[in-house]
Amino acid sequence: MFYYSTRNKNDKTAFSTAALTGLAPDGGLFVPEEIPQYTAQVKSSLGSMDFRDIAFETIKPYVKDEIPDSALSDIIQSAFTFTAPLVAVADRFTAELFHGPTAAFKDFGARFMARSFSYLRRGEERPLRILVATSGDTGGAVADGFFDVPGIFVTVLYPKGRVTSLQERQIAGLGKNISALSVEGSFDDCQRLVKAALADEGLKKRMALSSANSINISRLIPQAVYYSAAAGRIFAGLTDPDGEATPRVAGFVNRQEKHSGAPAILCVPSGNFGNLTAGLYAMKMGAPVKQFIAATNINKTVPDYLNSGEYLARISQATISNAMDVGAPSNFERMSAHFSWEEMRRIILGVSVSDDETKETITRIHEQAGYFLDPHSAVGWKGVDKLRAENKIDSSPTAILCTAHPAKFSEVVEPLVGKPPVPQSLSMAMERKVNSKTIPAEVTALIDALV
Repeated sequence: MFYYSTRNKNDKTAFSTAALTGLAPDGGLFVPEEIPQYTAQVKSSLGSMDFRDIAFETIKPYVKDEIPDSALSDIIQSAFTFTAPLVAVADRFTAELFHGPTAAFKDFGARFMARSFSYLRRGEERPLRILVATSGDTGGAVADGFFDVPGIFVTVLYPKGRVTSLQERQIAGLGKNISALSVEGSFDDCQRLVKAALADEGLKKRMALSSANSINISRLIPQAVYYSAAAGRIFAGLTDPDGEATPRVAGFVNRQEKHSGAPAILCVPSGNFGNLTAGLYAMKMGAPVKQFIAATNINKTVPDYLNSGEYLARISQATISNAMDVGAPSNFERMSAHFSWEEMRRIILGVSVSDDETKETITRIHEQAGYFLDPHSAVGWKGVDKLRAENKIDSSPTAILCTAHPAKFSEVVEPLVGKPPVPQSLSMAMERKVNSKTIPAEVTALIDALV
């Protein structure tokens, strides 16, 4: 399997190079030259397969030339010590992606990335510096995934004052090989600084650099796993029991009609659009997905594009669903490399949700179903409500990808519905002390902080 730059199809490289460099030399993003297909046996078994077996079958064709099966199996068993339960809530399903150590969906990609990097760099003496921009959850997941990994140092950039206190402790509270920079600007500024540093020839001569945002293909590919798992379970008419971190009030019963044999509509709370891109890969591989919903907050660059065909990046606006505050989503470039506007419109429905609508949804679903939604998952839930009211989606089984645990956003959730249950990993993170350096949103300031 080769990978090429979104800006030059002739610039092909191997998985190891694409992963370890992060960004293509021309500033583009690496994409696979083809989307592999599941075998007929795997496609028919997605609903009953163990999550880690699905991970192996999903990831294997993307890395088969560089990571042997035995090593890949070890990486997957080490990375995915948790799964993504599909549970019934009211009239739909939730794919709970927050059962990992930082209680966010980005644990899946970050932990696989850390272990695959360690394997790919075996025997390498020169340290690797990873740069990552975060609007909230990515930084914590990457910091946790790479913590104490020999030979790898991580610098996380986050927008000052635009992440929660818990997120900041997850980003800037570990120490050792993890450092944090608080940027005086937005997430888009952080992302711009990372891209500029990765493209700086002088800096690249001084240190080995890579990225850990969803611009890195090795973080994106493993995220396709939970799409295939969720769609497979829905197609088979199955759900999972509540997991340890499932934020449900005891006593609420959720009964749903079985939908065996029906492909799913999957609603993805979207910001930088890496998560949705991974879903598109799963669909192309053969997962039984009927359609995607891209649900954004008021930063609705992609929903507007889907409506008009004109892509207009803009300055991001702060919202209570802060991990989605992205006005110029990087992974749109990947989506465009694989799909035309007409194709995207057939596969993806766009919808945007305001803060007031998000708060109302958190309150309503807690009252009706005894379920705590975080602000991002609530955007997804409300997005489905709005599209159903407009008759833009049918009665196909529908799942919301719940991307973060509500306890990560207690500042928003608690005043509305009371304190959500707190997973032990988050309780431990809150005891950490923040250790970060503030810099202006200037490339020279970032380079000075690195060297």
